[in-house]
Amino acid sequence: MQIFLVGGAVRDSLLNLPIKDKDWVVVGSTPNEMFNKGFQKVGKNFPVFLHPHSHEEYALARTERKVGKGYVGFVTLFTPDVTLMQDLKRRDLTINAMAQDKNGILFDPYGGYKDLKSRILRHVSSAFNEDPLRILRVARFAAKLAHLNFKIAKETENLMIKMTSSGELANLTKERIWKETEKALLTLNPQIYFHVLRNCGALKVLFPEIDNLYELSTTNIIHSEVNIEVHHSLMSLALVAKLSNELDVRFATLLQNIGKVLTLPKKFIDYKEYNVSGIPIIQSLCERFNIPKQIRNLALIVNQFHSVVHNIQDQSAHSLVALFDHIDAWRKPQRIEQLALTSEADARVRRYGSVLELENVMYWQGNYLRTAFSLAQSILTKDIILAGFKGKYVKEELTKRRIIAIEKGLMNM
Repeated sequence: MQIFLVGGAVRDSLLNLPIKDKDWVVVGSTPNEMFNKGFQKVGKNFPVFLHPHSHEEYALARTERKVGKGYVGFVTLFTPDVTLMQDLKRRDLTINAMAQDKNGILFDPYGGYKDLKSRILRHVSSAFNEDPLRILRVARFAAKLAHLNFKIAKETENLMIKMTSSGELANLTKERIWKETEKALLTLNPQIYFHVLRNCGALKVLFPEIDNLYELSTTNIIHSEVNIEVHHSLMSLALVAKLSNELDVRFATLLQNIGKVLTLPKKFIDYKEYNVSGIPIIQSLCERFNIPKQIRNLALIVNQFHSVVHNIQDQSAHSLVALFDHIDAWRKPQRIEQLALTSEADARVRRYGSVLELENVMYWQGNYLRTAFSLAQSILTKDIILAGFKGKYVKEELTKRRIIAIEKGLMNM
């Protein structure tokens, strides 16, 4: 039995990046031997085991042979004679096909270290095209490593285009698509993920709602936003990634102007119209991928109300309290900060056009929203009950006092 550290842990170590998980490959062993050493089997279709103490994943070296469609259409062989080189060959990218032994000696049969130094994402072999999920994985790694100036090799891009044209993406499950997208949204540069998918044609297959933003006619006029909406949406996503690590905030930012897909063909529209038209698009997308309810709900809130925040100086105290009621901010106060951040990402890109120029720009509307909510929060239900109000009159008095608190508190802003 020989044990090697493989995959992301080796790659990230060589890049001086934090190592989140360690995966190991075991050469020359069998399931029975692993059981006898106290390992616990966790892989249903693959020979993957948990270490009895560290609980890290140890997988028997294996080869894969394509026999069907999609990422599950493989026959796996994991006999003791499968070599380390054979196991590494089935991996997606050369930078993920390196291994280290217990002494730290690097095994790199496919040039991963060279590509790492050259900042290249390159497929290991022609077997790459047997698994359509790898298109999404390459896009995710491009997003994950964009800050280190990694680029996709031209031959890998061409292979991804060919794979997309073959129709293999249709065999991916919605769960796998969302899982990769979720991981990509949490990278430092999530916008790169969607750019890569667009460039190989996969965005149109997987996320036609987002791809449609690229198809908008350049002759249509909406305020000052001619011909830039997709760049706006993805630049907003790039900016909010600097402001928040929350998945739902990033997802909501990406989709907050999605309604323009339906409304831009007109000469001129009101923002309220495209906010409303975005609702069914977001609902349909979230339903298609079984996206968690809390993520969907924030996306709907941001889509509907980010323009209200942009024009918050025109809102009465009564309207602001109604907004807080509508988004259930009393029970979920984090939504105020989330709405402020997503609106800021939208407004700052709209106004200045380049993420690189936005670092020191103040979005005062966000602070206005936060202050208004803080003032309203200072009114406590228990004080109203102690004052003798009962039943429906508690709610009425609570609303009245919140409005007064906002009016007084914002008078000098």
